[in-house]
Amino acid sequence: MNHVHTIFENIAQKYDKMNDIISFGQHRAWRRVAMKKISMQPGQTAIDVCCGTCDWAIDLAKASGTGRIVGLDFSRNMLEVARTKITRLGLQDQIELVEDNAMALPFPDETFDIATIGWGLRNVPDYLQVLKEMHRVVKPGGLVACLDMSKPTWQPFKGIYYFYFEKIMPYLGKVFAGDYESYAWLPESLKSFPGRDGLAELFYEAGSRSVDVTPFFGGIACLHIGRK
Repeated sequence: MNHVHTIFENIAQKYDKMNDIISFGQHRAWRRVAMKKISMQPGQTAIDVCCGTCDWAIDLAKASGTGRIVGLDFSRNMLEVARTKITRLGLQDQIELVEDNAMALPFPDETFDIATIGWGLRNVPDYLQVLKEMHRVVKPGGLVACLDMSKPTWQPFKGIYYFYFEKIMPYLGKVFAGDYESYAWLPESLKSFPGRDGLAELFYEAGSRSVDVTPFFGGIACLHIGRK
């Protein structure tokens, strides 16, 4: 865990730029789909777990308008980048930033209407524990959403995808962020991460009564939305 923490502390300043480069900007389109499916209503509350630089938390705040939004992350440097963005947008009174552990969320049961995690579940020690915590802090009938990389299954696309993810992406990290090692970790994090069906099963095990699964671009990324 300390290794992962160090990685995100190191890449914080260039995290947004690298997300655009690595995903060819598609992460924004995928998040728009996620927001449409969540269908957040005015005044609803949400927590964005492993919030990073808070792009998803900002979308949630704008959709809610007045509801309390919490962005939680273990990386102080990522949260500092987020704080600058939130202040620039005038959302500092609506979005609360919390430096803490996704494995033990510091909130009472049934606090939020929605819990989200984007590009973060792969990086935690125990996927199920984080999903259980997200379900715990969501109200009955509320939503838990995860947007993350996944595992395409059909060839030749599968081979091309893994070649890009394992060989090209770390090189892009070296060229554009000056950090090969940090971006070499990302393909490593995918190896033990469950595919779309396996992650759906973890959602059910964590407490979802239904799970909606939306794959993107041949399954390279996937959106899971569970209802408590």
